[in-house]
Amino acid sequence: MHLARIKFKDIEQMPQLKINQNFKQQFQGSAPAPFIGRFGYPNVNLGILSPQFTGEMEQYDSPRLWAKNNFGIGEIAANRYSLVNSRSIASVKQLTGKFLQIAQEVGMAKTASEVEIALKKPPQLSLKPEKEIIPFGPGSEMQTARITANTIVDSRVEKAVRDTDLRAAQAIIDLYKKGFEENTLTKLISVGHLGLKNNRKLVPTRWSITAVDDIVGKQLIEEVKQYSVGDYQLYFGGAWGNYYLILFLPEVWSYELFETYLLSPVNPWSKRGYAYSTDYEGYPGRKDYAEETAGGYYAARLSALEKMKENQRQYSCLALRFITNEYNIPLGVWVCREAARKSAQDKPLQFSSQELMLAYAKTFIKHKFSFDLNLLLKESQLLQNKKQQLKLTQF
Repeated sequence: MHLARIKFKDIEQMPQLKINQNFKQQFQGSAPAPFIGRFGYPNVNLGILSPQFTGEMEQYDSPRLWAKNNFGIGEIAANRYSLVNSRSIASVKQLTGKFLQIAQEVGMAKTASEVEIALKKPPQLSLKPEKEIIPFGPGSEMQTARITANTIVDSRVEKAVRDTDLRAAQAIIDLYKKGFEENTLTKLISVGHLGLKNNRKLVPTRWSITAVDDIVGKQLIEEVKQYSVGDYQLYFGGAWGNYYLILFLPEVWSYELFETYLLSPVNPWSKRGYAYSTDYEGYPGRKDYAEETAGGYYAARLSALEKMKENQRQYSCLALRFITNEYNIPLGVWVCREAARKSAQDKPLQFSSQELMLAYAKTFIKHKFSFDLNLLLKESQLLQNKKQQLKLTQF
């Protein structure tokens, strides 16, 4: 079953996915997140996501929690599909209005905001597979909404939101260094809470996810470039049917990602119709968007850079993602970030040469997935450029 071709009825009938479809038109709930659509930009759907009950909502909107506690695909999807998207149309540049204020309050809250919602029509569930965003349940146009209890806000978030002289990128980096998870930063950008006063606007959730990974990643790249080069290291691991083989080579910074869909000779996400998708950047970095691997490129890059910072060493990184039939419900690009992090958690295998590391990698992947890794390695721009790559001492 191709991930990109899953029919809605197929998802509904999956045994691990139990979804309550008795959605009410009026309800009280605990809203863990806003959602900003992208269609119709600059006039977009501004929504808040909430189940139709109140309570602790961390398990509904925290990839770090899902990864730490090894939540299964069905459990995550069932929770997310129970979130109703109560929405209204808004201009991305007009940061006024009662419903916008509610969405902004939800976006900066430390815990889920208590809301009372009345919708114009009963919400109807229509499951739609997504590659980038975390899924959610039915949507319906907002009639009235109000927050029914005081919202708790972290003082560090509140300080960043109030500072209208602080650029959004710097605010994201500062909060990331203080331990806030990427999902929290995504929400702050989406509802127009960060940046210079006159530059603030709503940002579609899909775009803000990659913006956070890219901004933090670029900061880490600058830090990693100050380290000495490391040695040959190989990491492997993952979760949710997404596995990463991460190869560190003792060269100055460069990065390449291959994404391979193992059930088909054609990757349904590749715009060129290849059996894989791939993107690359050399030491100077990218100037354009990673079109082939999209958000997964920046998410996995962030995880690799975190490991380099932990090692206090600089590497050239070749990351290979293998998507198996376990991944039968799309969960969003956070899967790439957290699966790559899991890959880098274990102690790496170390090698004395590139030849030995690649030989091991080929044998391992052949045994693990019955896949010929040479199909990717021979196309690797990173490996092809390795002999011509300038050494750290030449910069």
